[in-house]
Amino acid sequence: MDADLIDKLMHLAALRLEARERELLKDNLLKIVQLIDTMQSADTEGVEPLDHPLDGVQSLRPDRVTETVDRDRFQQDAPEVRDGLYLVPRVVE
Repeated sequence: MDADLIDKLMHLAALRLEARERELLKDNLLKIVQLIDTMQSADTEGVEPLDHPLDGVQSLRPDRVTETVDRDRFQQDAPEVRDGLYLVPRVVE
């Protein structure tokens, strides 16, 4: 991780950093790369990938109607309605 790589990353991310911030960025990026290297060095031979870390089944609620819409009551307060539709001013020519 050298100054040229930091400059390139800053350019790509449209960042402008002070010298102290650049050094902090470099240190943080090095820590991230080291963590990735550590994770990649783990022996995963014979380990099946997981779609979820917990063995569980998502409980779902029953799919049933619990509320009804009273359109006539809702449209009583609307400024203008016709045939069950709300009428609004035209905003696009």
